[in-house]
Amino acid sequence: MKYTYTALLSPIEDGSGYYCRVPDIAGCISSGKDLYDAIAMITDAANGCLCVLEDEGVDIPLPTPQADISHEAGDILTIIQLDTLAYRAANDNRAVRKNVSLPAWMSRLADQRRVNCSQVLQESLIKIFESA
Repeated sequence: MKYTYTALLSPIEDGSGYYCRVPDIAGCISSGKDLYDAIAMITDAANGCLCVLEDEGVDIPLPTPQADISHEAGDILTIIQLDTLAYRAANDNRAVRKNVSLPAWMSRLADQRRVNCSQVLQESLIKIFESA
């Protein structure tokens, strides 16, 4: 699933980087050594948090309009775009065995044509998930 949220980046007092959080996602915090790193880190953290919420069946919070997010002077508000399907594909590639049934004729034809049924199934499921 794709989401868009505002991340809040607060400069660390000693100038060593930024603390960052997504106010709409409880517990979604990170830090980075510079602006680029902070945005990358909070994007990664937010994707991870949203994956957990999806897995647990928890309602995903709606994003608060940026103008309504309270912050201190010097804080940076930035939009981050999240894609939990892409995040999962990049970070959870463990192979899990699934037993599927095919008609005998289809299995024979697939073997003859050297069709990788696992790959076909994975590609088809990704297309289904992307269109959902």
